[in-house]
Amino acid sequence: MGAGPSVSLVLASASPARRATLRAAGIEPVVSVSGVDEEALAQRLLAADPPPGAAELVLALARAKAEDVAHRLHGGSGFVLGCDSMLEVDGALVGKPGTAEVAAARWRRMRGRVGRLHTGHWLVDLRESGAAVAGLGGTSTAVVHFADLTEEEIDAYVATGEPLQVAGGFTVDGLGGPYVSAIEGDCHGVVGVSLPLVRELLARRGVPIHQLWRRPPGLS
Repeated sequence: MGAGPSVSLVLASASPARRATLRAAGIEPVVSVSGVDEEALAQRLLAADPPPGAAELVLALARAKAEDVAHRLHGGSGFVLGCDSMLEVDGALVGKPGTAEVAAARWRRMRGRVGRLHTGHWLVDLRESGAAVAGLGGTSTAVVHFADLTEEEIDAYVATGEPLQVAGGFTVDGLGGPYVSAIEGDCHGVVGVSLPLVRELLARRGVPIHQLWRRPPGLS
């Protein structure tokens, strides 16, 4: 039995970690970065009464990014996937540090402790009319245990620049890997895109995830 017709996926994110995760799972996404001002949108959403919870916030941001790209594509075939990640520590949301000073201070608070990494996913089906609003989503949440870093380790890690532009100020698939002692939940969601959740969302649109696999060389 054949694998069925191939289906394309547009990733509404510039994240190399998300793209690498999808590629390792056999999916070659087309990258189209959204024009959404994430910080401004997050501030507007958090100003609501009541404000959204962490899982709802990242889902709303992921939806905004996916729909922005879908609007620009003006229809077509396949799907657009938007994602957004934030770390929650002691009930406070933590985004990208942005500066070395913020990253170092954040790691001094996080070391030896536990956080919850939320990644919102929104999938837009371009095969339907009105595709820019025809979508569905969900949030992947994992508990992350941070190692008790020394001051020297914090300074060395921050000096690499890696934690400055990633959610929560850490990675598990890069230099930050040794500083995460355990993960409860989907490790792919911590990297930035939950493969099991993507599979589930696609299945709800009647598409098995293997139809997104790129065809290996020599296979007909």
